[in-house]
Amino acid sequence: MSSDNTAPEAISGKEELPVLSTRALNRALLARQMLLCREELPSLEAIERLAGLQAQSPSAPYFALWARLETFNPEELSHLLQEKKAVRIALMRSTIHLVSAGDCLSFRPNLQPVLDRSLQGAFGKALTGLNLNELASRGRDLVEETPLTAQQLGQSLQVIYPGYEPSALSAAVRNSVPLVQLPPRGLWGKSGQAVHTSAEKWLGQPLSPVSSADQMVVRYLAAFGPASVKDIQVWSGLTRLSEAVERLRPQLITFRDEHGSELFDLPGAPRPDPSTPAPPRFLGEFDNMLLSYADRTRIIDKNIQPRVCTKNGLVRPTLLLGGFVCGTWTLKRERGRAVLLIEPFKPLTIQEKEALTEEGARLLHFAAASAKSHDIRFEDI
Repeated sequence: MSSDNTAPEAISGKEELPVLSTRALNRALLARQMLLCREELPSLEAIERLAGLQAQSPSAPYFALWARLETFNPEELSHLLQEKKAVRIALMRSTIHLVSAGDCLSFRPNLQPVLDRSLQGAFGKALTGLNLNELASRGRDLVEETPLTAQQLGQSLQVIYPGYEPSALSAAVRNSVPLVQLPPRGLWGKSGQAVHTSAEKWLGQPLSPVSSADQMVVRYLAAFGPASVKDIQVWSGLTRLSEAVERLRPQLITFRDEHGSELFDLPGAPRPDPSTPAPPRFLGEFDNMLLSYADRTRIIDKNIQPRVCTKNGLVRPTLLLGGFVCGTWTLKRERGRAVLLIEPFKPLTIQEKEALTEEGARLLHFAAASAKSHDIRFEDI
C-alpha cells in the first residue's frame, strides 16, 4: 500500500495543514483495518496490528478476522486462547477485548484509570466504606485459588463483606484486578460461562511495570489514524491525552479534516488515494471501527448511526459498500437451512446486489458450513 497520495506530509506546528476529505480518511482506515483487500497473516499478528478486537460477543473476533484475512481458520484463534497466546479481558472503555498476551500485559496498566472511573460511576455509592485495595487483594486470592464466574466471586466476597451487593463486590475486583476469561469462553463453536482468574496467574508473567499513554496513542494511530485527540480518547476511554500527543508531536505528522479538526498520524502509515476501490464487506457485531472515533462519519453517516449502534449498547452486524456502512445483516437457521438476511439502508443496484451476494456466499460458507443449504435474501427498503 502506497503512502499518502492525498496530500504532502505536514510539518508539525505548521499553520496551514493539508486537509483530508472524509473519503480519504475512509480509505486510510480501510487500509489499516485490512478491508481494502484481505491479507495473508497469522491471526495473532493481525490481532496485534488491530490493537485488539472488540469481544463483548464471543463470536465477534472471529467475524472480525474472517472479514480481514485471506485464509482465516477459526480453530487457529481458538488455539491461541487455549495456548494462552491471546486472552479476553476488560481493556479499552472498560469493555471486553480479545488481545495478544503481550498486549494484555502492557495495555492493562495503561488503562487502569479507565477502569477506576468506570467502577466509580457504576458502583461508587454501593462500595462506600470499603477499602478497595483490600477488597481487590481478597478477590485476587479467590480467583487465583479457583477460577470463578462473576456471580460466584460476588457471593464469595459477600461472606467476607456482608451487607454489600455481590455484583458491586465482583465489579470492584474485575476493575481493580486484571481478570481474564478462561476457555471454553470465546472458543469457536463452544459455549461456556465467563470464568475468571488473574492475567498474571493465567499467563505466568507480571503486568508491565511501565505505564505509558504514549504507547496507546501510537498503537491507536497505527490501526485507526489519522485521528484527533478526541478520537483517541473515545477509543481508549483515557482522558487528557492531549498531553501525550504533544509529547509525541515531533514524531507525528498532522492534517485537518473537512471540519477543521487537527488530525495526527504516523509518518509511514498507509494513506491510499481516495479513489482506491473498496470491496463489499460484512462486519460482525461490535466491530472496532464503529466504536473507535468521536466522529464516526469516516465509516458511517451520522443519520444511520442509531440504526446500528443501539441505545442499549449493542452494535449490529453491518455491511460495507464503497467503504461505508450501508446496511445490516442477520444470519438465521431454518430447519437445516442457513439464511443470510441483508437489510440495506438504500436502494441497491444490480451490480451491488451481485457483489453482496458473492461476498455473502463466502460469509455463509464460513459461519454456517454445516448447514444443508444456504440462502441469501434482501429485505425491501
